[in-house]
Amino acid sequence: MIEQKYSLLSKLDEIEARYSEIEKQLTEPLFVNDSTKLIALSKEQGKLKTIVEKYRQYKKAIADIEEAEQILSDDSADEDFKALAKEEMQKLEGKKDILLEEITNSIVMADDMDIDSVIIEIRAGTGGEEAALFARDLYGMYVKYAESRRWKIEQLDFSATEKSGFREVIFSVKGPGVWSELGYEGGGHRVQRVPETESQGRIHTSAATVAVLPEPEELDIEIAPDDVVEHVSRSSGPGGQNVNKVSSAIKLEHIPTGITVHMQDEKSQHKNRAKAWRLLRSRIFEHYQSQKRAERDSQRKTMIGSGDRSQKIRTYNFPQNRVTDHRINLSLYSLDKVLAGDLSELIAALKEFDRQQRLKNL
Repeated sequence: MIEQKYSLLSKLDEIEARYSEIEKQLTEPLFVNDSTKLIALSKEQGKLKTIVEKYRQYKKAIADIEEAEQILSDDSADEDFKALAKEEMQKLEGKKDILLEEITNSIVMADDMDIDSVIIEIRAGTGGEEAALFARDLYGMYVKYAESRRWKIEQLDFSATEKSGFREVIFSVKGPGVWSELGYEGGGHRVQRVPETESQGRIHTSAATVAVLPEPEELDIEIAPDDVVEHVSRSSGPGGQNVNKVSSAIKLEHIPTGITVHMQDEKSQHKNRAKAWRLLRSRIFEHYQSQKRAERDSQRKTMIGSGDRSQKIRTYNFPQNRVTDHRINLSLYSLDKVLAGDLSELIAALKEFDRQQRLKNL
């Protein structure tokens, strides 16, 4: 525990030094006259500001405690003065501990809190039409949760079945803390229930996969235009005469990673291109982030927030009104509330487990 504390304080000294360096650079002509560098530096400064301010308050509290200790150890000091110093020291000890806990939480969760936009992809898995209906239920669950948080939702693309299920649905969610809460949803989701079409009343098991991709700003990821090949074609499927007559569907292919994106939701080629680029940026960003995570996870064994689609993370059991998150062995007997968008208890438990794991591996 003491070793962990010294490691944290050493990290904080580095952060404070970097913050001071940025403050200096922001006044230099080289950076002031370069808008790209200026924006990047200002953004980095904003990320560090809260941590640095609290760390400086923490150091001030330590200095004030040491001053109070000197008064208490001074035999010539007035007794009333010593009593005041002792009272002040007790308050400062409490303040110091609270500040250190807040700083620790900020450091271990800071990167997640900085991402305020994600793209979510839900795809029906095994189970045919029932899986597509389950994918639709998951979409509704996330939309309701996002609405309860007053986050902005934008549908990017979807493919529906005859019974109003979703083979696939892609949408973005924007708002403060969106990645820190929805980032745990990536993986395999399984449902156990009696389908509407089942006459014998037998319980079926179906599945859907969820991918949650941080949506980076253009500053966060550079994609060389020469690395992307664009294909334009006519859209297929429903949408009126215009869909099939005008070449509005866009397919983007990123050569270095092999990642492809196809977008035909809009009748406008321009709108489809813009959406396709957003999705491509997110997938490429996630691709490189997952490589970093793989390196990190070889040392830090935790699956929380890994977004591995092959991993079964949660089961929704309708007969028992139970939802179970397998990563933290948590079962809640309130499936109806969860599907109605009340994910707060699940997400809080996942965040706390993740926080504890990160603290152990700080």
